Amino acid sequence: MLTCGRFLSSSAATTTASFSPLRTLTRSLLRRPHPRLLSSASAAATTAVEPDTKGGGGGAGGGGGGAVRPQWKAAIDFKWIRDNRDAVADNIRSRNSAANLDLVLELYDQYLALQKEVERLRAERNAVANKMKGKLDPSVRQALVEEGKNLKETLIGLEEDLVELTDKLQLEAQSIPNATHPDVPVGSEESSVVRKEVGSQRSFNFTIKDHLQLGKELDLFDFDAAAEVSGSKFYYLKNEAVLLEMALINWAISEVSKKGFTPLITPEIVRSSVVEKCGFQPRAQNTQVYSIENSDQCLIGTAEIPVGGIHMDSILLDSALPLKYVAYSHCFRTEAGAAGAATRGLYRVHQFSKVEMFIFCRPEESDKWHEELITIEEDLYASLGLHFKTLDMATGDLGAPAYRKFDIEAWMPGLERYGEISSASNCTDYQSRRLGIRYRPTPSEPPPANAKKGKAAGGPTQFVHTLNATAVAVPRLIVCILENFQQDDGSIVIPEPLRPFMGGLEVLSPKSK
Repeated sequence: MLTCGRFLSSSAATTTASFSPLRTLTRSLLRRPHPRLLSSASAAATTAVEPDTKGGGGGAGGGGGGAVRPQWKAAIDFKWIRDNRDAVADNIRSRNSAANLDLVLELYDQYLALQKEVERLRAERNAVANKMKGKLDPSVRQALVEEGKNLKETLIGLEEDLVELTDKLQLEAQSIPNATHPDVPVGSEESSVVRKEVGSQRSFNFTIKDHLQLGKELDLFDFDAAAEVSGSKFYYLKNEAVLLEMALINWAISEVSKKGFTPLITPEIVRSSVVEKCGFQPRAQNTQVYSIENSDQCLIGTAEIPVGGIHMDSILLDSALPLKYVAYSHCFRTEAGAAGAATRGLYRVHQFSKVEMFIFCRPEESDKWHEELITIEEDLYASLGLHFKTLDMATGDLGAPAYRKFDIEAWMPGLERYGEISSASNCTDYQSRRLGIRYRPTPSEPPPANAKKGKAAGGPTQFVHTLNATAVAVPRLIVCILENFQQDDGSIVIPEPLRPFMGGLEVLSPKSK
């Protein structure tokens, strides 16, 4: 699995005219016009990263010219990546990632060589300083002063190069996707494997209608007015559809809370850096993220992002894990490139309501909680009487953060196809290593009596694992309910679990003329 490393502060200094052969080589590499280094970029000076010894994930990275600096640093373990080059390359290929592994390793080799030279010169400078402490002949002292000055100037230049090289290495490595569970099918989306199938397609003895026609006849939503006000793929919900949305939200939060999840309502605007740390690409072409002009903020595409950030840069108590949240929010997506009859109506829209589950847990427990999340989803949709299948999604369909992803696709008779209504992803430590979320394991034995007072017990901290899953994506559940539970008179039977949340309403009936 790709994991990450530690942070060290570094500072840039002015360039001098003293160029060592290594610095000349490094400068040549830094100025080389790599296409990805010259694409998207974030400008802000931050700390440098020190390679560690545990494998790491990357995310949405781009690079830039010499002045380009990453806004934040993922603690990526370049040594692990180098030592497992073939496995990392295979993973990049199977996931159709654009990560440039050869460039990452080339930059890493240059980093190691430059770091070694910097350390050698620092030691030499310290040795010169030590020689000057005693009584010396003036000519000897002057020679040492000159030597120390030259070393300092050379070192300043190399340290500047080290910072710049580290930034480029970080930006490139952030594009490396998470590792992949060994059981995940390899290939495109069509290679995904059905894990489970629940129910069967309903047989209709009348001509069925899709949700667009049903909604129009029942006066449940208005796409035309929304298109005039906001643009295409927006909508107004009306009449009982409003009650149905509220019912779905309250029902989902109520049911999931019974499983020990803490309810949240999240911010719907977040910093771009948090979006990136969660593995999304707010500045990429065909991005799904709406960015706010002249700010470092974005509208969220899912509550996964603000919930993931709620414990950012924190060390959690071992006894508090797992932390489980069920969060309600509106979601905003550009849906770039989405078009066609298969995405019509409520199926793919720019704004919608969603209830999301999110878990922070110990690394050894994430597979177990992943199974728990998909079971909760399956129980929810089965209780509504939907016919659906659960899929283990293939490598080509995994986003950069996901180690493994299960999707649920429900039958939508009006659209005459299965449509995705939820997913559940195990992101292992990909997001937590970028968000800086750790925990300190409880020691298996009590500390010795002579342990230093105030010293942290339990050994080194570890990164938690994060998981996310959809409880309810409201528009697609409305599609399912309208199309699956339509009657020959044009009415819609409300699934029984939702009726208490709709004031006891059992049927949506056509309006009398």
